[in-house]
Amino acid sequence: MVCYNMYIFNRDGVCLHYQEWSRPKHVKDGAGTLVDDAKMMFGLLFSLKNVCTAIDPTREVKRPLGAPTPHGEGCSFRSFTTDCYKLHYLDSPSGIKIVLNTSTDLGNLEKHMWQIYSNLYCEYVVKNPLYTVGEPFECEQFVQNLNKLIKSL
Repeated sequence: MVCYNMYIFNRDGVCLHYQEWSRPKHVKDGAGTLVDDAKMMFGLLFSLKNVCTAIDPTREVKRPLGAPTPHGEGCSFRSFTTDCYKLHYLDSPSGIKIVLNTSTDLGNLEKHMWQIYSNLYCEYVVKNPLYTVGEPFECEQFVQNLNKLIKSL
């Protein structure tokens, strides 16, 4: 089992943090830059959430494709698997979106994703008096504890 990389986005699509552990394909061989890579990832998340909401078979009134969906409404996804990797996704009530790309053999990481959000992001980033909300961050304590959590998977 391998964890490849992780993105943390705010509700506006700004990549607040990117962490990489084992990414066999370099960014320059794909998107070109980390900024473009993050934009493509957020676009994927935005599109998947909209498609999930639009094709939700349990909703009587269909929301138009692309219409904003308030948090907690509509259908969402928690992960998807390709033949090469598994993408784990957490959309928090505050609008923070966490993406963790892993090998396909890892199971449900929803509990761990919530730990990253509540025990690491909220504790070491949000509660840091030097942090400006909505701005990208580099926090040594966050990274150290995130690395410990990832190694324990």
